[in-house]
Amino acid sequence: MLCVLSLLAVQMRAPGQVESAVATTVSVGFARGGGGSGNDGYAIESLPLETYVSRVLAGEAAAGSPPAALRALAMAIRTYVLSNLDRHGAAGFDLCDQTHCQVVRNATPESTRATEATAGRVLLADGVPADVFYSASCGGHTEVPSAVWPGSHDPAHLPARPDDACAGGPGWQARISTRVLMRALEAAGHRGTLRGMRVVARSTSGRVTALELEGMTPSSMSGQDLRSVLGTQGEWNLVKSAAFDVKRAGREYQFVGHGSGHGVGLCVLGSTLLAARGQTADEILARYFPGLSIGAPEMPVARPLETGSRFGSTPGGIAERQDLDRLVDQAHRQLSSALGLTVQRSLNVRAHSTVAEYERVTGQPWFTSGFLVDDVLHTVPVDVLRSRGLLERTIRRGIVQRLTWSALADRPVWVREGVASVFADRIEGGQAPETQSPRTECPEDRELLRPVSVGTLANARARARACVERQLGRGNPWPEVR
Repeated sequence: MLCVLSLLAVQMRAPGQVESAVATTVSVGFARGGGGSGNDGYAIESLPLETYVSRVLAGEAAAGSPPAALRALAMAIRTYVLSNLDRHGAAGFDLCDQTHCQVVRNATPESTRATEATAGRVLLADGVPADVFYSASCGGHTEVPSAVWPGSHDPAHLPARPDDACAGGPGWQARISTRVLMRALEAAGHRGTLRGMRVVARSTSGRVTALELEGMTPSSMSGQDLRSVLGTQGEWNLVKSAAFDVKRAGREYQFVGHGSGHGVGLCVLGSTLLAARGQTADEILARYFPGLSIGAPEMPVARPLETGSRFGSTPGGIAERQDLDRLVDQAHRQLSSALGLTVQRSLNVRAHSTVAEYERVTGQPWFTSGFLVDDVLHTVPVDVLRSRGLLERTIRRGIVQRLTWSALADRPVWVREGVASVFADRIEGGQAPETQSPRTECPEDRELLRPVSVGTLANARARARACVERQLGRGNPWPEVR
């Protein structure tokens, strides 16, 4: 039995299972063609680590890159894969071959030479592969992770600061029709008619953090989220970065911007220009990842969960873990009673120490907050849940998902999601909530399975809840909601 808060299946390693050595192979999901056995639209193939690095280098490097730039990028690529293994655990492989992970192409003589010259060398933080990123061009200013992926940790080696290496390029323009924008927004769960679009907030690097969507619900999104929703429609190359201005021009919207990609970490364009000026690969990496060392990774030691507690390490130590255990047990009893079910064994919870670890282990975006696999609810760090006011609700949603999964396994996703939302807010002994909800369009599965932003997920969940409440209000018990 597999069930998750965002309703995606996932396959995890057995508890406590640890690789005996640094990974030497990478399981890659190819979205089109390739060998191996298909799973969820992917063809899965196992590649030797250095072969994978060489093929990604061919896909991600700028054309005509000098050898030093290729070597720097090869080390960044190798570091990324070692710190992101099992990113696509939900689909049964480590990394995909698309921009979501790293683009894989056929190796070239140049990419092979750069890979061989740097074999085994990675960027290290305290002896283990660091969390690193790279993009085509920072556009003259690098960005911190949290400005792109809210809730992410901002380590010192990934600063937001001016970078003159790429000279602010490339500049770009795009004219996008209202029809194309509406199609992408609707696919992401927005509803309404787009009447206007304007920038209302930017990060310190100048990238758009809030874009007002007049006439739409939800009514705002970040520039990075706009890039993502366009990408779901195959339009990644229209808005190349979140550093842009936008204005309406008749039935179109004109975007004028600079840079390409998210801008976090190494600037690929900048590195090619630095290499052309004579800088070495190590010097380039020191510029974009200050404070990290370069070498062979040490084997990390697995740290099991504390005996007697379902939670891993938390800021409050043992006392806080005991409080959280009591919270889970109490909520489990309450929800079992509210659902009319016999109290079963309580839920196990694994609160990850960082948002990046949660995303890496579950394959879920940070804003899903929790991901349920069999009897284990994986969550973002406890302090992140508390700061967002979602600690108790995330736990209660996980409990409801586990208790109702068997009964609702054959239903549309909105049924399972809506039931979880309704009962997560129910108190012990409470009755089904009264509702006067107007006729609401129930969300499609993809809106809940593949949300692209906080706003689109919240909107889809709210509609799922309204659809369930409508049937409960007619007197239908929750197992009969369809």
